[in-house]
Amino acid sequence: MEAEISMNEELSDFIGKNVVIDTKSSYLYMGVLKSVGEYFIDLDDVDVHDHSEYNKSKELYVMDSQRHGLKINRKAVKIVLNEIVSLSLLEDVIEY
Repeated sequence: MEAEISMNEELSDFIGKNVVIDTKSSYLYMGVLKSVGEYFIDLDDVDVHDHSEYNKSKELYVMDSQRHGLKINRKAVKIVLNEIVSLSLLEDVIEY
């Protein structure tokens, strides 16, 4: 029987690094991954971006943030895990 790997273990290499979290909603989160719990993921120094308020796509906003730095507007944020569509390192974003 294979051992279960927790989400925290799977994301351990991302802890302390800037990540991009895309959600089911129009919200996009970028910040330093602090921890992963059973129900929430915790970020510090966070840029919370509501895509519905801007004409720019989420992808273009992420590329601009990678190029020019995050526009931090929250000290810390908890994101419900069930709302997350994808999570990646900001440094892994490829410009096109």
